[in-house]
Amino acid sequence: MKNIESSVFKINTANGTGTGFYNKENDIIITNYHVVAGCHTVSLEGKDKNRYLTQVLYVNPGKDIAFLRANDLPKPIETVVIEHRTESKSRDKVIVLGYPYGMPFTVTEGIVSNPRQSIGGNYYIQTDAAINPGNSGGPVINEKGELMGIVTSKFSDADNMGFAIPMETLREELTIVNDMSDAFTLGCSNCGGLIEEKTDYCPNCGTLVDEKLFEEMELSDFSLKVEEAISKLDINPILARSGRERWYFHQGSAEIRIFVYDNNYLFATSPLNDLPRKNLAEIYEYILTADMGPHRLSISDNQIYLSYRIHISDLYSDHKNEILECLAQLATKADELDNTFVNDFGAEMTHYSK
Repeated sequence: MKNIESSVFKINTANGTGTGFYNKENDIIITNYHVVAGCHTVSLEGKDKNRYLTQVLYVNPGKDIAFLRANDLPKPIETVVIEHRTESKSRDKVIVLGYPYGMPFTVTEGIVSNPRQSIGGNYYIQTDAAINPGNSGGPVINEKGELMGIVTSKFSDADNMGFAIPMETLREELTIVNDMSDAFTLGCSNCGGLIEEKTDYCPNCGTLVDEKLFEEMELSDFSLKVEEAISKLDINPILARSGRERWYFHQGSAEIRIFVYDNNYLFATSPLNDLPRKNLAEIYEYILTADMGPHRLSISDNQIYLSYRIHISDLYSDHKNEILECLAQLATKADELDNTFVNDFGAEMTHYSK
């Protein structure tokens, strides 16, 4: 199980986060369509917190399946077993791997409540294993590490009712991998044909196609401004996205968080170090007296933070360029300060650090 965990990744987009897993036989990442909807490029993040640009190769909205490829991703040696003939049965034990709510890697267990639950004309595996937002696209496996299904949803008003796309559905989709090009490709919901160019009908069967499925989601003007600051750090903003108007990334060892606070403020902060047991008076004096310019040092929950806050309206003022520079400087300054607190005060870096 430990070896398999390294092949399960968090998927970060401008819409939110989900889960995907590496398929060695086809050199692809498998996930849900709804995890990457509106995106042609996303980022993958492993347990080591490293992120990799990832191309969305294929989507089938009707089956809620998508295939991705990350060319620079170190290929996991051990992966979820797909080539098997084990079938799900009621009361079988299953294990769900993923990143619920964008949290660190999580494992939950349960049983198969119904191996062929009919919902909306499709069959799903129903399980009582804990499934939450962010688990979508993750693998549901048995104790042998064999893939039983792909997490797809749960009923929000019900307990112990999660659902997974069964293996037979995934196997149908995997048959088209060798026919795909590197271009973004849509699977026809009616005939399963591959559609590579934007169109309003399937060239194979004539079924109507929503042209918006080919389009990437447009970022807000506000998001574009924030990502302009991130670009100043020579970081591709796609690698920093962690949800709607939310960016989490590492500039060196320090984790940087940028998000909207109280609907009116843009907040940038970095958890630098845990407070040590000794030298507290010296640390307090440093925090209170050190000149951080527009940034502020503070303590919260026994951790030292570097932060910067502005009103969103200021991004549309004559001070825009100065603000973007301050955002970028916070990341650079945080990566220097966490080392300062380690070397000068014996304060260890937080578990958010890389």
